[in-house]
Amino acid sequence: MLNSITSLPSPSFPLSLTNHAATRMQQRGISSTAMQAVLDFGRRIHAKGLSFYVLGHKEVALYADRGVDLSNFEGLQVLVAADGAVVTTYRSRDLHAIKVQTRGRHCKRNQ
Repeated sequence: MLNSITSLPSPSFPLSLTNHAATRMQQRGISSTAMQAVLDFGRRIHAKGLSFYVLGHKEVALYADRGVDLSNFEGLQVLVAADGAVVTTYRSRDLHAIKVQTRGRHCKRNQ
C-alpha cells in the first residue's frame, strides 16, 4: 500500500513565494503541499536562468516503488529563481518545452 503525501519536510533552502506565484497557485488549484512535493521529490532542470523542478512519470514510478504515492502531483512544475523565490508553478507533462542551457564556450562569429 502506498503512503499518500500529507506533510512533507521543509525545503533545504529558504523558500519564498512571489506575488505572481501565489496568485497562479490559487488560480490553478495547486496547494502548498503539492508544490512542496515537487520541490522534495522532483527532478531539477536548469534553464532560462531558473531552476525548473518537475515531477514527471519517472519520478512518480520511482517513488511508488519506495511506497510514496505522488500520482496526484504528476505533471507539476515549479520554477525557482537563484535567490530561492518561487516564480510560478503550473501543470505540464511536456518536458521538451524546457530548453536546457549547456555550459560551454561561446563561439565568436565574424572576427
